[in-house]
Amino acid sequence: MSTDSTARKDDLIQIRASATTKATLNRAAAMRGQRLSEFMLESARARAEETILDQRLFALDDDDYKAFLAMLDAPAKPDNALRARMKRKPAWER
Repeated sequence: MSTDSTARKDDLIQIRASATTKATLNRAAAMRGQRLSEFMLESARARAEETILDQRLFALDDDDYKAFLAMLDAPAKPDNALRARMKRKPAWER
């Protein structure tokens, strides 16, 4: 069985983008030492995996479900440390 990195790559994915978007992608790819296609495929695959993993289903018995609902209805109160953290400017705005 071959892994994705050694599997034959014969499927083509085409995409159109603005010149600005392409320049941004090229810059990011260069910063990682990758070709544009490698960077785009790696980034798209990672985002796809995140999306798939985010769609989780979990089942609970009646007692656990009631306990889960009770926790949702009565969330923990924020403490001073959390309040202070939420008031900080994000790093990208500093």
